[in-house]
Amino acid sequence: MDLFFLILGFLLMLLGIVGSILPVLPGTPISWLGLLMLYLAPSIKPDWWFLGITLVIAVFIYVMDYIVPAIGTKKFGGSKAGIWGAVLGLIIGLLAPIPFGIIIGPFIGALMGELLVAKKDGSQAFKAAFGSFIGFLASTFMKLMATLIYLILFIIKVWEYKDVWF
Repeated sequence: MDLFFLILGFLLMLLGIVGSILPVLPGTPISWLGLLMLYLAPSIKPDWWFLGITLVIAVFIYVMDYIVPAIGTKKFGGSKAGIWGAVLGLIIGLLAPIPFGIIIGPFIGALMGELLVAKKDGSQAFKAAFGSFIGFLASTFMKLMATLIYLILFIIKVWEYKDVWF
């Protein structure tokens, strides 16, 4: 049973890391579920304080994921069209076989959203797209760091109990 929770927790950790980059998966909460699965293993004594604190952090980052790009966009004079363009650009950038599509896609998408939907002139659209892009990068970086830290915490706990499992 321990091995089942260990493997499931590790898979959730990996899925959480992927989800920190892909906008369709809530990366940090998925990684937290990986921590929870580890602590549900019968051989591990649950640390409820640890799980509670990491849950609060996961929820906070999940909420901030929606706020940070909007702050970046508004700070640079952008609109909702720029935010949606950045998200669509990310998805296209992931699927298109172009180098650095995951980085170029959100910027191009935000720029197109500002030019075509919000009807802004070139310099305003570029500035807003840059703000949306910076907000998107900041949010993605925040999620990626959190999920990687959760993975490190997971590995540390597995290492503490290595005699039980290996």
